[in-house]
Amino acid sequence: MKGERVEVAVIGSGPGGVTAACALAEAGREVLVLEEGPEVPPGSIPTYSRGEMLTCYRNAGLTVALGNPKVAYVEGRCVGGGSEVNGGLYHRTPDAVLGEWARDYGLLGARPEQLAPHFEAVEADLGVTLEAGEPAPSSLRLAAGAEALGWSVVEVPRWFRQDDAGQPVRQSMSRTLIPRLRAAGGRVRADSRVTRVRRERDEWLLEGERLALRAKSVFVAGGAIQSPLLLRRSGLAPRAGKRLGLQTMTKVVARFSEPVTPRGSGIPVHQVKERGPRIGLGGSIATPEHVSLALIDHPGELPRACAEPERYAIYYAVVRGGRGSVQPLPGFRDPLVRYRLDERDLADLALGQRDLCQALLAGGAEALFPCWAGAPVVRGPDDLRRLPDSLPRGKANLFSVHLTSSCPMGEGTACVTDSYGRVHGCEGLYVSDASLLCEPPGVNPQGSVMAFARRNALRFLEARA
Repeated sequence: MKGERVEVAVIGSGPGGVTAACALAEAGREVLVLEEGPEVPPGSIPTYSRGEMLTCYRNAGLTVALGNPKVAYVEGRCVGGGSEVNGGLYHRTPDAVLGEWARDYGLLGARPEQLAPHFEAVEADLGVTLEAGEPAPSSLRLAAGAEALGWSVVEVPRWFRQDDAGQPVRQSMSRTLIPRLRAAGGRVRADSRVTRVRRERDEWLLEGERLALRAKSVFVAGGAIQSPLLLRRSGLAPRAGKRLGLQTMTKVVARFSEPVTPRGSGIPVHQVKERGPRIGLGGSIATPEHVSLALIDHPGELPRACAEPERYAIYYAVVRGGRGSVQPLPGFRDPLVRYRLDERDLADLALGQRDLCQALLAGGAEALFPCWAGAPVVRGPDDLRRLPDSLPRGKANLFSVHLTSSCPMGEGTACVTDSYGRVHGCEGLYVSDASLLCEPPGVNPQGSVMAFARRNALRFLEARA
């Protein structure tokens, strides 16, 4: 492969990278997408299974941001990236959040009306819609409880389409934009890890394991951990990874008197926005294996959960707070990831967990199991008083699936790229993933990532027309 040249190389095949690659290929550009992980045919591995964890996640899902408390997180590592493994819930970036980014980061060209055409294109590409049938019973229980309390609750659309048998099929990158990319002449190369990018004259040289490639332009799209890691190891963008945003979750397992998670019922689609965007409530996947893992702090409940798994569901409270970093470590493949939650963040997590328990009791739960060491079992309103005002640092069991903001875009001094994703001081080098988002948006970020990736790719084409 030594001496191979392409016009545009995209490093990473998740939603941000593939959205940009598809737009560029359909405009006639020569595009090669390099993906570190394997290519897994759609539908070949059961969703949310052990096989999926081992094949499609980095380090089989065993990754953690160090701190007190520590935060476990996951990264997709396969062709299609996180779109192949997430729940498919779709949001536009909230208008108030876009306003914050413009004010605090000098982000240009991102008013709601300017982004609307890009969100509309993403929604058409992915078939974003509400559930065709009735949502999962576990979802309806949360919605009923929130409505009984007079709280704001929404049904979130998903990027799913019905197959010929009427079953919902997740519209991941491998089912949507990657086939379009290939039809337009673009290429995707799996099992291709890039370890360094450097400038030579008017080209970029990409080096890696059994890889040497030259490109006129490069889009780095490895996600909020891998993109700053690559830029820093390449001696580029010294501010990359100096900050990291997580949407941090604490979970509650709920037991009901009747089945709420029948086999194949899917992920809950209702979310409570009463304290949004600072705190949100929602539901998570609740296979028997996930329920057993979530009950690790309540081992006495495990036999019953194993015997009657369909009576159990998992819910979460999520906050936008905290601040982290991504630091390369010489001689190590993975970086050091740190994350710090302050006292207000822990108080918000505790408040969100209490709200969640209150809504689930109102929705008919007979017992609730907060997921932290030593947590009380909540069986009625009186038990809510036993929950702490701040989540205990040494006992919290926290998790995140939404990592952002390690290469924020904008015109401010803290920004790694300009408002359209070009790395400051690096001609022809762009970032196109969740690391661009200035702060965690408080909602599932995939819609935001794809809309900004499309906007930035079209800006790239306009500048070279």
